[in-house]
Amino acid sequence: MELKGKKINFLGDSITEGYGCTDASKTFHQLMKERFGLAAARNYGVSGTRLAKQVVSSENQRHDLDFPMRAVEMDRDADAIVVFGGTNDFGHGDAPIGEMSDRTPDTFYGALHYLYTYLMTEYPFARIFVCTPLHRLTENQPDIKGKILSDYAEMIREVARYYSLPVIDLYDIYGVQPSIDVQREMYMPDGLHPNDAGHVLLSERIANFILSY
Repeated sequence: MELKGKKINFLGDSITEGYGCTDASKTFHQLMKERFGLAAARNYGVSGTRLAKQVVSSENQRHDLDFPMRAVEMDRDADAIVVFGGTNDFGHGDAPIGEMSDRTPDTFYGALHYLYTYLMTEYPFARIFVCTPLHRLTENQPDIKGKILSDYAEMIREVARYYSLPVIDLYDIYGVQPSIDVQREMYMPDGLHPNDAGHVLLSERIANFILSY
């Protein structure tokens, strides 16, 4: 897919919003806009948000603005949409995992189905790309549902596969493992959020995938 002149909606969490960057211009989507001539790189990232609907309200209510809830607020003239989430569902989400047959935002599986169906229906001419989460320092510590981060990555792949949506598998191809001290210091100082250098790498991975699609 050619990027020059295209409008892309980026739906995500704190990584998309730009937490960890020194300036909003350093985020991966703004780097893509500058380098490849996007007409628009719209930032729909909200820190702390999850794909699935939270059961117990969070202390910070902004964290409960789940992806399906916010998808309806995006601009409709997008040529492509990049969905980049899941790490907060693992990190501090309390929604049940559910089953592949679920179709409501109340479970993780259901939220994926609900969101992808909505985007494919409301943006019939847009290319939709799904990202798996980045590795994080706590990825192998089971969450309250007994899952580790790789389980969430696999569920995202599974549901995207059902809808034949291309997956930008950042869990596999980002190239950063924060458990390695030097990599964490270079790209992901807090073990979760990419810094400016990490966003440069992220922009390259995402742009190269889209260009090859």
